[in-house]
Amino acid sequence: MSLSVAIQMDPLESINIDADSTFALGLEAMRRGHRLHHYLPKALALRDGLLTAETRALELRRARGDHFTLGAPERSDLTRFDVILMRQDPPFDMAYITATHLLEHVHPKTLVVNDPAHVRNAPEKLFATHFGGLMPPTLITSDRREILDFRRTQGDIVLKPLYGNGGAQVYHVTPDDENLNALLEMFTSFYREPIIVQRYLPEVRRGDKRIILVDGEAAGAVNRVPAAGEARANLHVGGRAEKSSLSPRERVICHTLGPALKERGLIFVGIDVIGDFLTEINVTSPTGIQEIDRFDGVNLSARIWDAIESRR
Repeated sequence: MSLSVAIQMDPLESINIDADSTFALGLEAMRRGHRLHHYLPKALALRDGLLTAETRALELRRARGDHFTLGAPERSDLTRFDVILMRQDPPFDMAYITATHLLEHVHPKTLVVNDPAHVRNAPEKLFATHFGGLMPPTLITSDRREILDFRRTQGDIVLKPLYGNGGAQVYHVTPDDENLNALLEMFTSFYREPIIVQRYLPEVRRGDKRIILVDGEAAGAVNRVPAAGEARANLHVGGRAEKSSLSPRERVICHTLGPALKERGLIFVGIDVIGDFLTEINVTSPTGIQEIDRFDGVNLSARIWDAIESRR
């Protein structure tokens, strides 16, 4: 089987070839004989019901500073492709949401991974709230009194933007921290959306685990340990990756989520677990497969492509 694959993602120049999951997926696609093309999200155009993009043939190789070659640009009808990988980075903003609406014009004739309608309907922090008993105590609101009351009952809390990503503007507020009001003023000045507030989980000092699910089944995990003096475990802000396996509680979480992910066409998903609690379900552009591959001696890209090919 040889597929024509378009990758909707950010500029290739900026990726880290040792960590980028899209790069690994592209290399595996080439190993299987699939033909790759690349386009930027801003290149999408819907004209009289026909969705096109300025695409360029793509070749990838694991060579730092020389990891890709692009062909000449051409305006392509996206239904000519068998598969589109929607892999641009968040933020999950109106531009991102608009891209999901546009891609619905070609899906499922052209298989979009992940399903664009369900990507739109499953923002990371909100989607997780539909699975009772898995999350830590959590409040989503714009109401200052509710937030102050939540802090009184929980003590140690974390504030996050509801549609944030990459650990940006995540704040740990201790019971005696005097900056809460200033932080709330900052959030309301920058965001129109509610804030998400959660009980602080001290287990994060031992790591924030990223678990990859492929077609609803747990496929591997990597633990991300925060740097000293840092509350965030994201690798790009200094977190350290460690080999990990799934605990019995994490298997329960994956078993609970799996059928809902599979039913929604969410083939490649990354969930975040701290201690015994699910904190996020990442369906937009999950990362972590290269780290897991290195630690476990596996090829998660192959497993993802097996799931994609089974649908063609």
